[in-house]
Amino acid sequence: MHKKFLTNLGLILFLNLLIKPIYILGIDRAVQNQVEAANYGIYFVIFNFCFILTIILDFGITNFNNKNIAQNSHLLTKHFSSLFTLKLILAVIYISVVIISGFLIGYDTRLMKLLLVQGFNMFLLFFINYLRSNLAGLHFFKTDSIVSVLDRSILIILCIFLLRMGAFKGPDGIMYFVYAQTFSYSLTAIIAFIIILGKTQTFKLTWNFPFSLMILKKSLPFAILTLLMSFYNRIDPVMIERLLPKGVGDVQSGIYAQAFRLLDATNMIAFLTAGMLLPIFSRMLKYKESVEPLVKLISTLLLTPAIVIGVGCVFYSTELMGMLYPKHVEESARIFGLLMLSFIAVSTTYIFGTLLTANGNMKQLNIMAAFGMLLNITLNVILIRKMEAFGSAISSMTTQFLTAGIQVVIAQRIFKFRVNYRLISTLIMFAIGVIAINYGSKMLHFYWIVNFAIMVSCCGVWAFFIGIIRVKSLLRVFKYG
Repeated sequence: MHKKFLTNLGLILFLNLLIKPIYILGIDRAVQNQVEAANYGIYFVIFNFCFILTIILDFGITNFNNKNIAQNSHLLTKHFSSLFTLKLILAVIYISVVIISGFLIGYDTRLMKLLLVQGFNMFLLFFINYLRSNLAGLHFFKTDSIVSVLDRSILIILCIFLLRMGAFKGPDGIMYFVYAQTFSYSLTAIIAFIIILGKTQTFKLTWNFPFSLMILKKSLPFAILTLLMSFYNRIDPVMIERLLPKGVGDVQSGIYAQAFRLLDATNMIAFLTAGMLLPIFSRMLKYKESVEPLVKLISTLLLTPAIVIGVGCVFYSTELMGMLYPKHVEESARIFGLLMLSFIAVSTTYIFGTLLTANGNMKQLNIMAAFGMLLNITLNVILIRKMEAFGSAISSMTTQFLTAGIQVVIAQRIFKFRVNYRLISTLIMFAIGVIAINYGSKMLHFYWIVNFAIMVSCCGVWAFFIGIIRVKSLLRVFKYG
């Protein structure tokens, strides 16, 4: 199981690290620079607003389906047609709620248009995720890996032409970006749907009310968890725009988006890992296999680079923001350092939160997420008015670390994991060494990129030196896993 996990994880990470950084750091950044911070800030707020409401769109069905198909692969043919119809009905309800919410907020015609198209894009994006959950549940990880980068690949090609044409300049330029997303998501959804059809024996649009009600009841805990976690992961730019004066809120949301972009890129690693871990954990738990060795392995593999990335981005925040953006560098750098430090906590959440989800501990996760939502909103209300977007970054980092710690404690108690003092002490020693290496690298008299590369290389050597990563252990996994 370890060998299969690492092999497929390597493939999906390779494809995504090849494509998605090009999109996030190349295309998305270039679009923001062309449309200016305020216009992109509005887009970023509406994107996150639509994302929060996706509880209606998905209702936890994707996570439930992933876990269910992983444990009962024969149910794909039986459930796919009915779930497909249910997803379409939820999409209609979702779009309706998005439009009504826009009117209640007071969006003008231009923003309502952006809200409507973005809402449709969100439906396409989550429909793709649902289709991918079937592939992951069946352990078709290679096919899932290709589908996971298909939409961004198409979008990159489209946006290269649009950027060269200067299509994103002007107040309405952001709409071309949203339309390009619509095309790429639509094409990917069609291709993914055709692939899934090939894995099923029959397909027919049917509305089975008792079945739909049963699925909604079973997926309700997943839906509540998604809603609560979406609030404390995505509410920040929305609250920035709402709590600050008009004009100031738009710009501050754009600055927050600048800082958030790299966190979004690095989160991809943990998110993709979790997407593979859920069906693997689910199947291992069904057959009463011990998950402790895999948890230890993935914790080491994820947290080691997370510490290097998080600490390194704190020390080199100004240089990295200056390389990516021509404006608001100092402001976004302060926010960026805090957000990237929280990547350590986010990685921890993806490991232990996924394990608890696979085990069905939804009550504990929902209580944790409710605490995180209330803490994040409370801190945002207090800090945004005083420190603008920087206050929201403090709120986000605090919430991420506290909720991650709670999940570790819950998992340890439920699974009776032995407290691995050696691993904990090694991680602490590694983190202290990474901080010292960063201090030393900043004193070098080379160009900052050279200093940064030296820092990363030294951190890698330090990881092997203290034994947090062992070559023999990795080779043993591939040989005997």
